[in-house]
Amino acid sequence: MTEIKNKGAFIKTLADPVLIYVVILVMSIMYHYRDTLTAAYGIAAYALGWLIFRLFDFMKKHNVIGGAVYIAMLFVSIRLAGAVIERGQQDYPITFLLWFMTPQDSLLYNKWYTLAMFVFFFVFMASVFYYFTRCRYRVFMTFLIMMIPFVIYGKEYEEMPVYFILALSVGYVLLMIMFRQLNENKDTVIIDKRETWRSVGIFTAMFALAAAFIPKPAVEADRSVLETLINADALTDRLNEMLNVFRDTATGEQFRSTDQDTIHYYGSAEEPLRLKTSTFSTYSYETDSWSISDLDSYYSKHEDLPINIYVNGEIADAVFFAADEDEDFAEKYGLSEYAGVTLEYPQPKEVSLFSVYQGGNSAPVPQGAYTLTETSYNGVIGLTRAGAILTDEGYFNTNDRFKFTYIPDRVFDNANNKALIDMLGSRDDYFEMLRDAFEVVKEARDNYFITTEQYAQADRFFRTLMSSCNYYEDYTSILLDYGDNERIRELAAEITDGLTSDYDKAKALEWYFINNGYVYDLDYRKEKGDNAEDFLFDSKTGVCYEYATAMTLLSRAAGIPARYCEGYNMQTELEQYRDENGVEKRYTITSKDAHGFPELYIKGFGWVTFEPTMSLDAQSDGGRQASSMLSKMGLIILAICGVMLIIVFVSPFLIHRSFIFINRRKSPEQAAAAVIRRICRLYGISASSTAREAEKEVMRRSGADISAAVLLFERAEYGGEKLSENDREEVIKSYNSAYKALAEAKKAECKMKLRRKKIK
Repeated sequence: MTEIKNKGAFIKTLADPVLIYVVILVMSIMYHYRDTLTAAYGIAAYALGWLIFRLFDFMKKHNVIGGAVYIAMLFVSIRLAGAVIERGQQDYPITFLLWFMTPQDSLLYNKWYTLAMFVFFFVFMASVFYYFTRCRYRVFMTFLIMMIPFVIYGKEYEEMPVYFILALSVGYVLLMIMFRQLNENKDTVIIDKRETWRSVGIFTAMFALAAAFIPKPAVEADRSVLETLINADALTDRLNEMLNVFRDTATGEQFRSTDQDTIHYYGSAEEPLRLKTSTFSTYSYETDSWSISDLDSYYSKHEDLPINIYVNGEIADAVFFAADEDEDFAEKYGLSEYAGVTLEYPQPKEVSLFSVYQGGNSAPVPQGAYTLTETSYNGVIGLTRAGAILTDEGYFNTNDRFKFTYIPDRVFDNANNKALIDMLGSRDDYFEMLRDAFEVVKEARDNYFITTEQYAQADRFFRTLMSSCNYYEDYTSILLDYGDNERIRELAAEITDGLTSDYDKAKALEWYFINNGYVYDLDYRKEKGDNAEDFLFDSKTGVCYEYATAMTLLSRAAGIPARYCEGYNMQTELEQYRDENGVEKRYTITSKDAHGFPELYIKGFGWVTFEPTMSLDAQSDGGRQASSMLSKMGLIILAICGVMLIIVFVSPFLIHRSFIFINRRKSPEQAAAAVIRRICRLYGISASSTAREAEKEVMRRSGADISAAVLLFERAEYGGEKLSENDREEVIKSYNSAYKALAEAKKAECKMKLRRKKIK
């Protein structure tokens, strides 16, 4: 008997509701830091929690010794966390405190720092929740503890998964009821726990149903002060500024599983655009990261507007201009028939971008941009060799405005344009031709007899050719470096086999990912040591970083200079801001629109961006997918709770009907015994009572007469008689009578209680 009792006590500790709730608290927090390890942290919290709760049980009985043991445990925990933090600081650029206070999607994952967070939160949650439930029950304190995960998510504008919200809120309600209304002690004993828990179950289901179904009310009051306290916008901005010094590398971690929707810019344009903020030229297979080179970091300073951007297109026009200016040049390269020819460009368009998120030192540059025409920024602006716009004086400000003129990305849609570009790009002496054209254009620009308009055109062609000629060494070394990876070289050759023009090769590389089963997955976590080669040949799963990196390296292996870029996809349209003609549109550009993409140098034209990323719609619709997921989860919760409520309210009737149905198919003797047992359960009559005692209790409680059923039961049970079919119907009739009478008695009792309350 003692062994059974001990076994029951042990099982009770394993099912400790406080322990389970602490595990849910810890898991909800650790999901924020590393969602893929949430289950592992939950298992660890459960095992360690069971042990630490046994220590707390010991402390309740032995205050002095237990307190000393607890202090020792705290000391060990702090030392362990300190050692883990020291390990995490090795080869990591920022301190633990800065890492903790900075939004996680701005940082590279650090498993040691995350483990330290687990130690801190676990020890704290286990200690305080045990104390404020089992030792000194405090509703308000447990509520504050329960709010900690919500504050962590709220600080970074991150949405907590619905199942954690439901588990934390419903679990809190259950614990509050358990330790307040259902807490037994020497002065209080709960008589009918079964009935009480039934009421609690109904309340909990209705609470969950309301939480999942009832919409959040609209609040028109100014809540900016309160929300700033929770979200800590100013602190977040400052931390992002501090982190800028570490952003000369790119790893792609910022594109994974971000739930934040912080607005960075507003855009005004006629169409969606891809925006570039930074470029990276050097890739490391060992660390799977990009770093900057001189091509990305060196910039020229500009104090006056407009600022011309010479890296996008116009190379063909510049060469044909040189052929028109110098017959010897045209004859040398067989370009006489093309002298003075120009490509047919789409109508230039304008885009305005408005910064709303302080802290960046670069401005978003739209694809195809060739002039920055206006800006509200009063400082010196830098233009990098890669066509990025930087501030020379710290950071751009909130509400800074940038207006660009750009050529829509449809130049290659014109067959004549493409033929001319392909013709120039296919030459073996391509860069020699550009150098000679550069000298011709330079001489034309320096001719003092040309008009101002002619000078402006010549100067633009001069600078366009200079950007290619001066950086030829970099283009053919840094931007063609793919690490001599044999597998990537062979794959690039296979994809581009039979193609001659750079543009056709680039499009084939871009479409390769679409046609070969690559999967876009924001939640996918790479194995340690995985790089672009693993993505291309093994996992085939990743985010825009993996796609862009892979296409950049494949392009280089195919002989096309390429670089990795980061920026945004301007795609989320605000319909209410269309102008009266329905042309100009407004866009919001948020952290969810952050994007990585490759930029390739197409000989004969210049730099062109491409989009190899699969399921881009999934990326652009990330917010809608998250909302859809939340809606689906809400519907599932709604359905489950609805079913639970239906079962709770309908189950007595269903059980009643099924009992009659089943017993009509049993033998009369079995039916008689089943009816008496069933009536005893309904009326709460002890199993040790006799049938006659049960008959009297039923009569007292509801006035129902079950004497016929009792008599038939005694004849069959004690007299060994065989009962007839009519006897079975008589027994069931008695059961029906007792069932209905009990229901009426309960209604009458409820009415009486209401009357008493009114009298009081």
